[in-house]
Amino acid sequence: MLSIMSVLLLLAACGQGLEKPDDYNFEVQSFEYTNQNGESVSLKDLEGKVWIANFIFTNCNTVCPPMTNHMASLQKNIEEAGLENVQIVSFSVDPEVDSPEALKAFGEKHGADFSNWHFLTGYDQSEIEAFAKESFKTIVQKPKDNDQVTHGTAFYLVDQSGTVLTRYDGINRSNEDDEEVIQDIKALQQD
Repeated sequence: MLSIMSVLLLLAACGQGLEKPDDYNFEVQSFEYTNQNGESVSLKDLEGKVWIANFIFTNCNTVCPPMTNHMASLQKNIEEAGLENVQIVSFSVDPEVDSPEALKAFGEKHGADFSNWHFLTGYDQSEIEAFAKESFKTIVQKPKDNDQVTHGTAFYLVDQSGTVLTRYDGINRSNEDDEEVIQDIKALQQD
């Protein structure tokens, strides 16, 4: 049985462009948050650009450091492939702790290039929990009396109109996985 991404890549290779799987076609809800430089970033700012999104927090002691390292590797591979106008957006799932300064230090520690990568905060916990559920169909939940946050670990591909098309594993990644993302981005940029 072919995976959804295999079918997508096959279709992309045939010049058909990226085909949306039936279970991924989510409109990202409008937002305007603050990035690691204290600047406002909104859904409108990302219009016309393909972007990769994920959910992280700086105090994470399990999945977020490797996910952010993998995203930094993907960012380098996207640049080396010569793809332009691609943005990366990491939404903090712990906004009360993750100030712009904390996010900037976290990004620097993990090799982020801030020229096209936004680490976002500037909302309350209930807002990011609802936003993740509505826009990306993923869980974000901060238990009481715990400094760790439950959240999804996927990388999400979002098209130029703000539609989430598919997701990729954000933890178990290799250069081959990055190549899959790059091919999907190329397919979107050709449409």
